[in-house]
Amino acid sequence: MNTWLAMLAIVLVGAILPLQGLINARLSVALHGVVATAFVSFLVGVLLLAAWLLVTRTPLGPVPGARFPPWIWLGGILGAVYVVVFTLLIGRVGAAAAICLAVLGQVIASLALDHFGVLQAPRPADWTRIAGAALVLAGVLLVAAPWRAPA
Repeated sequence: MNTWLAMLAIVLVGAILPLQGLINARLSVALHGVVATAFVSFLVGVLLLAAWLLVTRTPLGPVPGARFPPWIWLGGILGAVYVVVFTLLIGRVGAAAAICLAVLGQVIASLALDHFGVLQAPRPADWTRIAGAALVLAGVLLVAAPWRAPA
């Protein structure tokens, strides 16, 4: 897959995140809050992934010789925290602001993780990348407009 196609695929997947957040926020009204909603959301996802694994006949279990350091399980915890917080707050700030704020957090954290080489080779946060993050911040402020009273 070429880089442009990969970037387009990521944009399309990113485009479904506000819809997922709004669906989960609506579901949380019918269930007993955001944690129950996140549980149902992850359960449906697990069932879909289980079916996918069965259909594609992907072997289950670790690759021979694989090691699992204790921190490796943080991905699931971080995903659960993200879904719960996003579901809780998307109704308060709106879909556009919620996504922009999440992207800002991702850009800032990604620059730091790249710069310090966390779990990968370092990629320095040069002035160009920092300027890009500043433009994201400007976009977030324009979209979220925290100085404006909610409609």
